This record gives sequence, C-alpha cells and structure tokens, in this order.
Amino acid sequence: MAEIGRLLTAMVTPFDAGGKVDYEKAKKLALALLKSGSDGLVVAGTTGESPTLTHEEKLRLFSEIRSVVDKPAAVIAGTGNNDTAESIRFTREVEETGVDAVLLVVPYYNRPTQEGLYLHFKSIADATKLPCILYNVPGRTVTSLAPETVVKLSQIPNIIGIKEASANLEQIARIIDGARKGFLVWSGNDADTLPIMAIGGYGVVAVASHLVGNQIKDMINLVLAGRVTEAAIIHRKLLPLVNALFVIPNPMPIKYALGVVGFDVGKPRLPLTEPDEKSAGVIRSALRNCQIDLSI
Repeated sequence: MAEIGRLLTAMVTPFDAGGKVDYEKAKKLALALLKSGSDGLVVAGTTGESPTLTHEEKLRLFSEIRSVVDKPAAVIAGTGNNDTAESIRFTREVEETGVDAVLLVVPYYNRPTQEGLYLHFKSIADATKLPCILYNVPGRTVTSLAPETVVKLSQIPNIIGIKEASANLEQIARIIDGARKGFLVWSGNDADTLPIMAIGGYGVVAVASHLVGNQIKDMINLVLAGRVTEAAIIHRKLLPLVNALFVIPNPMPIKYALGVVGFDVGKPRLPLTEPDEKSAGVIRSALRNCQIDLSI
C-alpha cells in the first residue's frame, strides 16, 4: 500500500472559460501544490465539485493527474456516493487509473441507519483492492458516521482511515481511542487540524493548503516534534484566511482566491457561483494579510 501523507490537499477542479474541465491546468495545479507542502491530493471530492463532474470527467481527471504525480505523492480519488452499487462499480473502474486510494463519503440525502452505513462501506471495501478512506461530513450529508461505526469499520484491513469533518472533538477522540492500531484520522476542517492532531490525529485534508501549504506543513511538523506552542502560533496566524475561505460554502471562496493570487481556475459550475461582492471583499482582505506559498 502506498504511503498516504499527513497533508493532503482537497484539490479544486479547474474549468476553462466554457465551463469544461481544464485538464492541463489541473496537472499544473497538482504539481504546484506538491511543490508547496502537500504530500498528496484528493481529486473530485467536495472541493473538486464532484456533484457536477461526470464519471467520464472524473476518470480522465484521475488518469491525467496520476500521469504527472510521481510517488510517493499520493492521488486519492473521490468515488463514493449515496448509491452502494454505483459506488462499487465506479470504484472498481477507478482502479484502472492508477490512483493510490479512494475517498468514500457518507451517503447523503437517503439518511441510512448506522447499520446501513456499516454495510455500505464494508461492501465497497470488500469489492476493491484499493485502500479506502471514509469521509464524515454531516454538514453536507445530514447523517453522521458514529464513532462506534467507525471503530467497527476500522477492523476491515483496507479501510485505512477517515477524513473527519464533524467538528466534534469528543467523537473524534473516541475514534482515535477505539480504532485499530494504524487507523488514520485526518481533519476534514482546516481550523480543526491543530486540536485533532493534539489528541492523536494524523493530519488534514485541507483547502487552505492551495495557498499556504508550506505553513500548514510547518505547523504539522511542529506538533509532531512536540512544539505545540509554536504550532499554535501558526494556527492562529492562519485562522483569518481559513475563516475567509469558508465565508460562503466551499469551494466557491478558494476558486475565487486562486484567481486573485494569479492562478485562474475558472468559475464554479452551477448551482455554485462566484462569491458576492461582500464575501469577495472578505477573501481579498484575508489574502492581503498572508504569505502565499503556491508557486504561480
């Protein structure tokens, strides 16, 4: 199994002026992110606008990015949805693209029970040889993956970890305490990275790392070295930018911010839009007060 690093960027999907996926820009962005601190990339997740990407676009995106990203940098493909059979079919198809792992979101809209969630994820994991990372984001899915369910799922060998975006530190602590040894917990919220790592988490699947990846990496390394007070200084310094990048729902702010700093990735696809002027002003103000790590 490929090593999956501590700092993963949930990568935006660049679009051209006509709204089509810009695969060349996507490859350029992937390499720029890896040069500015990221250990790997999550492709076609929430930040990558997965709901409005076709299966064909996703498959090509995974293949194109894998073609330019050298190991040990990992490429993680978003393949889960709210249909178990379709998630299995697509995950098997994605195996052929050469990705290192898949990200499986909690099924949205249909509101399964915890037993249904367990069976959903187990069925996908049993059907693939790829490592699987669970993704709990109740702010978008309504249903939350309970810690007891995660602990149970952690016993399945190729379910290697979870991206936890519940912002519930008690729940996350219970997962870290109860899961099998070696099960990894990534923060799914940029602002939660420091506290989650402080209680034993592994890293973060970040949005702000598009812009400040080296600084987030420095913070992670300081925590690992036991220098939490110094890590907290970076955490506090980055909070205004992190908050600005979620002033309206992700990925609308980060796509706008990338354009402001000179790396145009196009507009989001409808129903997402560009930020309104008030939100755009908040983003521009935060950008003026931070150092940008991304190589333009």
